Amino acid sequence: MPVVADDVNTAGYVAPGYEPVQEAFAAQACGGSALSVLRHGEVVVDLREGWRDASHSADWDERTLVNVYSVGKPIIALAALLLVERGLVGLDDPVTRHWPQFKTAASVRQVLTHTAGLPTFSVPRDASAWQDWELLCGDLANAEPEWPPGTVAAEHAFTYGHLLGELVRRVTGREPGAFVAEEIARPWGLDLGFGLAGDDLGRCANLEFDSPDWPERMLGEPGSVHARAVANPAGARDLALVNSPSWRTAVVPAINLHTTAEAVARCYAGLLAGGELDGHRLLSASLVEEMTAAQFTGMDHFIGRETTWGLGVQIEGDGTWGMGGLGGSAGWADPARGHAIAYVTRRLGGFTRVDAIDTAISSVRLLS
Repeated sequence: MPVVADDVNTAGYVAPGYEPVQEAFAAQACGGSALSVLRHGEVVVDLREGWRDASHSADWDERTLVNVYSVGKPIIALAALLLVERGLVGLDDPVTRHWPQFKTAASVRQVLTHTAGLPTFSVPRDASAWQDWELLCGDLANAEPEWPPGTVAAEHAFTYGHLLGELVRRVTGREPGAFVAEEIARPWGLDLGFGLAGDDLGRCANLEFDSPDWPERMLGEPGSVHARAVANPAGARDLALVNSPSWRTAVVPAINLHTTAEAVARCYAGLLAGGELDGHRLLSASLVEEMTAAQFTGMDHFIGRETTWGLGVQIEGDGTWGMGGLGGSAGWADPARGHAIAYVTRRLGGFTRVDAIDTAISSVRLLS
């Protein structure tokens, strides 16, 4: 059934029985967001609201791309797992086997599980560093880990994408943005990417803060892992940068995936289906099972609470798994109910909206 609510500029589709989800989405309207829910691979919710810009001159449509920050981490993890699937990399290989200049004695598995001990870029850099892939990878190669690898979890908030992306580049000789486009997005039909070009730049939504103090509010305690991680290189919380072509064309696989809600949900649907989507298999079912199984449980020193990590995804106590992003976007899978879910927003805040929508999705009575 089509849904149009003019008062909140909401449009899209909900399948019968999912009306509470549309109501929750409309109640959480923030001037630019989208929600996609698939069940057993079939679309049951496809909603969008608001605009791509602060002046409300461009409606958010089904082709709108938005920066979803850490929601992109499972995508670059999936790229690394493709190398494992193809026998080019072993999960317990030392990173140095493929990246000889890398000094930390961490394994590929430890990088994937945020336990490599490198949660920050240790060399202070200005915003121009985001455009210099080799510079930042060099910083990581020479860094000293904060803890012995494998002993402590701390989400590698900004470093994750360069660690795994450089592994992809070293093994395949291909840039990580191109590898994701050609080996993941194209076969699975996902409208997403790191390092946009051409007409895609004109499809992007501009990010906004939900309040002027948002950059400071989310920083955390001064000197904490969280505060140090998200402050360097500079600019990732600066609207002038993240809404600019220089950011959108850069490849920062930890935090600058530009995508639609549908693309993220479809990716999770493929994982729920055992690594195959629309006849294209990326991973074996056994590797998907390992990806989504608990690899490390303990206090995460970036997140600030006990966390269970799989290979690129965060696993919750209720059996769901996925990844949230700075500012309130999220993608996740609910295996028990067959749901693959993504919510994306340009209005940077917390996760109140996601929580309300998740509650509504969980309330739907499934008939089969």
